[in-house]
Amino acid sequence: MAMSTTSSLSTLSSLSLHPSPRLSLLPFTAATTPATKPRKPISLFLSSSRPTTVIFNAAASDVETSFFDNEDPEFDGVFEPPEAPEDFVPPPSFDEDSTETEDEIAAAYEELYGPAYSGVTMLGNDIYVMDSKVKKLGAFGKLKKEKIRDGFEERVVQVRRVTKVVKGGKQLHFRAIVVVGDKQGNVGVGVGKAKEVIGAVQKSAVNARRNIISVPMTKYLTFPHRSEGDYGAAKVMLRPASPGTGVIAGGSVRIVLEMAGVENALGKQLGSKNALNNARATVVAVQKMRQFRDVARERGIPMEELWK
Repeated sequence: MAMSTTSSLSTLSSLSLHPSPRLSLLPFTAATTPATKPRKPISLFLSSSRPTTVIFNAAASDVETSFFDNEDPEFDGVFEPPEAPEDFVPPPSFDEDSTETEDEIAAAYEELYGPAYSGVTMLGNDIYVMDSKVKKLGAFGKLKKEKIRDGFEERVVQVRRVTKVVKGGKQLHFRAIVVVGDKQGNVGVGVGKAKEVIGAVQKSAVNARRNIISVPMTKYLTFPHRSEGDYGAAKVMLRPASPGTGVIAGGSVRIVLEMAGVENALGKQLGSKNALNNARATVVAVQKMRQFRDVARERGIPMEELWK
């Protein structure tokens, strides 16, 4: 037992602690590395009765530490650009280039945007092959605009002539109410005024496309529940209907529901007969409707518990 304790002590006394080198991106300089102080002795209490002291020494050369005492952090260096090679030729200045002629500029524009509409070509292109929209002329030689093809159908609800009394007389305009929809649940109501009927219809169609709403419907193309909406003095009542009923409504309410794609519904105008206010009251009533799955998701319950 004494022999084994003596051999273990001799083995421990011969050990020395070598710390792992410190990770650093700086270069290692042995001259600037200070010598480390010897560590304090560590006493180990083994199973024997007397304590044994083992000293761990670390060599100074094993520790990688760099100090830059000669560097000044506030030193302001001067940038020295590299010298140009012997065969370097500086590029010419923008002002030194030769100016382009008008024909060269016209040819460059024609290469980018096609033949000019003025009837003059520089590249020998066919000047009569132009945009088909520009070739279409309407009344009085004006350009005819094509309808926007975005999947929405337009239905004119009402066109009225309105006048404005001014100092020199009366100004005549036309006001148009248009409903647009894709018959798949999206519908919008718009109004516009212009000096011509065509311009008023186009303005109202653009205004309707800016106010598109989504109509909630069931698989039977009807409303999920009852709803009522009012706009101004107009009040509209909407009710769901069984399959095969059709759209039983009148005025602008019927047009709004048909353009939205509703096939079975009941509608009734309870207040004013104004076409614009009734159309907007229909939109208000539709926006109050909600699907059953959305209500169940918000409450965090299955749909079967909504009817309990």
